[in-house]
Amino acid sequence: MTGPDAETKMQFLFALRSRGVTEAAVLEAMEAVDRGLFLRGFFSERAYEDVPLPIACGQTISQPSVVGLMTQALQISPRDTVLEVGTGSGYQAAILAKLARRVYTVDRHGRLVQEARQVFQTLGLANITSLVGDGSHGLPEQAPFDRIIVTAAAEDPPGPLLAQLKVGGIMVVPVGQSDAVQTLIRVRKSENGLEYDELRPVRFVPLLEGLGKDT
Repeated sequence: MTGPDAETKMQFLFALRSRGVTEAAVLEAMEAVDRGLFLRGFFSERAYEDVPLPIACGQTISQPSVVGLMTQALQISPRDTVLEVGTGSGYQAAILAKLARRVYTVDRHGRLVQEARQVFQTLGLANITSLVGDGSHGLPEQAPFDRIIVTAAAEDPPGPLLAQLKVGGIMVVPVGQSDAVQTLIRVRKSENGLEYDELRPVRFVPLLEGLGKDT
């Protein structure tokens, strides 16, 4: 598959800006990473529409504007180490890798991790470590993290992940009990405790414990 033409890319960036993705570094990262590489078959032709699309294992690739807004909310600096819970297609991790020093991404579906690794290799993204595991427990052996992003909805910000966030760190996570009503929140960890900001309504698959069946 060939990448998007200049006009498609320009319309894509305009759509992102119009939905609130305004940080220059985030827009540059999203311009540099071809979303079509993370989709299969017919869906790759729709890569530059601002919509979520299905991927393997019953999961979805988030719409680009949500990826951009979540990335922007993390306020990543070039020296940061980031944990992503929910690799999915790998698209979000690839964007993070353009902005951070190192990205650890974990998913409960081995097939998704394997497919994402192949795309990371194609893109030459050597600063991503992708692992199969139960992301709800984080990666204690690599903690603490400067930034944590969760791409599945939890009822509350998961305690194990908050424990693995550095003081001064930021976590972005969708929270809500149903798949109809969820809120994207940003958690800042300080010496005095946790500070929460509600960002926007969203809709994500639920954060599940254990490993998934690769169908």
